[in-house]
Amino acid sequence: MAEAKGGAGGPRRPLFPKERSSDGNPIPTVLLIILAAVFVLPYIVQQFAPQRPAPPPPAQPAAQPRPAEPAPPPVPAKVAAAPPVAAGKEVTFDIDTSLYHLRLSNRGAVVQSWVLKKHKNSAGKPLELVNATAAQKAGYPFALLFKDRQPSTDPNQALFVARPAPDKLGIDFEFSDGASVVRKSFRFRRDEYLSQFSSEVMQAGAGLAHLVAWRGGFGDFAVLSPAASQGSLYFDVPGGKLLTKDVKAAKNGPVTDYGTYSFAGLHDNYFAAVLLPAAGTPLEVRTLSDWVPSPRDPKKEEPHVGAAVGGGWRQQFRLFVGPKDVRLLRTIDPRLEQMVDWGWFGLLAKPLFWLLNLVSDGFLHNYGWSIMVVTIFINFALLPLKLKSMKSMKRMQALQPEIAAIQAKYKGLSMRDPRKAEQNQETMGLYKKHGVNPMGGCLPMLLQIPFFFAFYKVLMVAIEMRGAEWLWVRDLSQPEHLPIRLLPVAMVITQFVLQKMTPTTTADPMQQKMMLFLPLVFGFMFYQFQSGLVLYWLTSNVVGIGQQWLINRTPPAVMVAPPAPAKSKFRKGGKGKR
Repeated sequence: MAEAKGGAGGPRRPLFPKERSSDGNPIPTVLLIILAAVFVLPYIVQQFAPQRPAPPPPAQPAAQPRPAEPAPPPVPAKVAAAPPVAAGKEVTFDIDTSLYHLRLSNRGAVVQSWVLKKHKNSAGKPLELVNATAAQKAGYPFALLFKDRQPSTDPNQALFVARPAPDKLGIDFEFSDGASVVRKSFRFRRDEYLSQFSSEVMQAGAGLAHLVAWRGGFGDFAVLSPAASQGSLYFDVPGGKLLTKDVKAAKNGPVTDYGTYSFAGLHDNYFAAVLLPAAGTPLEVRTLSDWVPSPRDPKKEEPHVGAAVGGGWRQQFRLFVGPKDVRLLRTIDPRLEQMVDWGWFGLLAKPLFWLLNLVSDGFLHNYGWSIMVVTIFINFALLPLKLKSMKSMKRMQALQPEIAAIQAKYKGLSMRDPRKAEQNQETMGLYKKHGVNPMGGCLPMLLQIPFFFAFYKVLMVAIEMRGAEWLWVRDLSQPEHLPIRLLPVAMVITQFVLQKMTPTTTADPMQQKMMLFLPLVFGFMFYQFQSGLVLYWLTSNVVGIGQQWLINRTPPAVMVAPPAPAKSKFRKGGKGKR
């Protein structure tokens, strides 16, 4: 405490007189005066001053989209508690259009069934996109997920009040327990796969961020290992590319991505369910892995992919659920076309797909016959190269006596013997002299390999091939459904005939037997392949047989007289005299 000094040697007196508090500590009187002025005077003024009208409450701010990085959602001004809104019992609603049939439930305001009318699953039954056997554990599609805060009542178990649209192509759902308010809205179109969806969640008058989920897998569950063909996906606008994740990406827990995405959701080889936000809206995309039963075997659980999309407290999306038809996707959003993954052989697969469509739509109206016609066209387009290869093989066949003589000349040498290089040089000199390419015999098969992969990719991802019939084949994108598959058997037979007609380019009897065994190896592999792929290879074999027959009728360009039998220059074991 500041004190005033007296005269020299005089006593000091306090600047302000001191009082004692109840615990014995001095309290300056001026401090008491200041405290009274601060706390007592405002009270007196408030009691006797005239009252002014209260200012109006601030306007509620508009909802803003969630930023690219995690952040609390915008919060509107708090309002009075909402009146309770809830249904008394669970009710389901059917939506029927020319393209799909849906069943929605007011318990959670979710989709219990989504059947595509124009497509069947691999078992020949109506294609159900929802894994209903997984709903008890993972929930139905369009359930809500929350990250930071939870509403006072779980909306996924609440009974919403439903208000169907007059045209029976939409439903508005609403639920409130007085503290939390949840709204969902669905709007469908009679002849389109594109629809509208919106959601809104508030807790105690404040917006509550949430995500819209589709869990337990998606797509055709009748295929072999359905979980392997399903995944989440989203299109990154700044990067200009489609990003996908399979169920293994979330095996250690959910994987979350933030960014500006033009669409996000789930897909399998032929179908997709994606949400499309307004342009420039940041999104949160969460990929999940759920151990749930599969419709193929409800007693067995396996991981199925799920996706949750959103991040705001009020959200509006366009919704696409349907086939990955390139022409259809292009009309909705050109970036959706990238969901059709042509893979590494896209440069060949895309023109091949265009050519198949051209032949089928314009002339044959059947993809099986179109595959055969396109295969014949490819084989004749490659005929100059194949002719060159076949002629080279005939020359090699004519040179077999001289090659056999060279082999006999160096018989008995081990592979490590340096003199083995002389044999190779002599053999290559013979090939060079007569203009023969020793690898020319592999060219016909090598030419087929790129088209093999291109056909495989087209059959794997083109929705037009799915369910395409040909004669007894029910689906060209699947193996035959017969007890004994006829196409692979016919392919083995034609492969064997073609192998017998092809000139032998080796004098080794063991190698000749191995080449005859090759058709059985091909038959074993092709037995599990798509029928359309087997049809392509079978047609190539038939065309090859005709082309080989014509080549075999022409005389070889090189006629070599059989040389006299030559004795080996080396004794057994690699030693001998010159």
